[in-house]
Amino acid sequence: MDGLLTIESPVGKPRKPMWLKAKAPGSPGYMELKRLVQELGLHTVCESAVCPNIGECWGHRTATFMILGDVCTRSCGFCAIATGRPQGLDLEEPERVARAIRRLGLRHAVVTSVNRDELKDGGAFIFAETIRKVRAHCPGTSIEVLIPDFQGDWEALRAVMDAGPDILNHNVETVPRLYRLMRPQAKYERSLELLRRAKGMRPDAPTKSGIMVGAGETWDEALRTMADIAGTGCDILTVGQYLQPSPAHAPVLRYYPPEEFVRLKAHGLEMGFRHVESGPLVRSSYHAAEQVDRTSDGGAE
Repeated sequence: MDGLLTIESPVGKPRKPMWLKAKAPGSPGYMELKRLVQELGLHTVCESAVCPNIGECWGHRTATFMILGDVCTRSCGFCAIATGRPQGLDLEEPERVARAIRRLGLRHAVVTSVNRDELKDGGAFIFAETIRKVRAHCPGTSIEVLIPDFQGDWEALRAVMDAGPDILNHNVETVPRLYRLMRPQAKYERSLELLRRAKGMRPDAPTKSGIMVGAGETWDEALRTMADIAGTGCDILTVGQYLQPSPAHAPVLRYYPPEEFVRLKAHGLEMGFRHVESGPLVRSSYHAAEQVDRTSDGGAE
């Protein structure tokens, strides 16, 4: 991978570098949000996916709410969320999410979900209802939804778009060659098509996607994937370092140094993205509220 740094350990495996240290959780804001999530019986992707930024984000009273339960029907090679057979559907969940967002006083709310491939609409109704409940309880809060691919059900996508999210996010995650390893039940072209269709359904609403690097892609593959995403009309891109959540998951093959993320951001802006969030600890919802501001004024950064 031209120009990239591999940090080798004595046994030949990449060693985690110093720049991947994150703020440890435990601040008063973190503890308050943790109590609220438990009190309302909610899930967050911050906890379920073992996000390294949980200390920083929860300390600032921001979180990504995860709806449709905490058991996923897919078995992605990068994800720490439990895989299995989800039980039932919680129709009261949208109301509880909206109440949590109101109590936190969030200016920008992010809502994501596990995959629920056993449901006819993949859970699109619950996404749409959550958007509507948040609008009713928190009219001043902007809403970002990070959705699954709904197995290519474009009517399910339309149900979400018709509910009026401020940002529609769907992650491509990795380069097409690594899909069998990282996203075995997903399809690269289907994810690109979702982004294209979402932009076509509501051209005024920013779309967003993200990729991870360090799982074995080449530099050129990463750039081609970024260009493919840009070609859908996508407005916002996030690029972060892949971190192996457990020994059972796909291994990290390379740690990108911070200067390489700077280069990837520059390439992304040249491709036409209005905003690129690129860094070792960047995740889909990292600095999400700031991204709304940067894309709502017509500028690019």
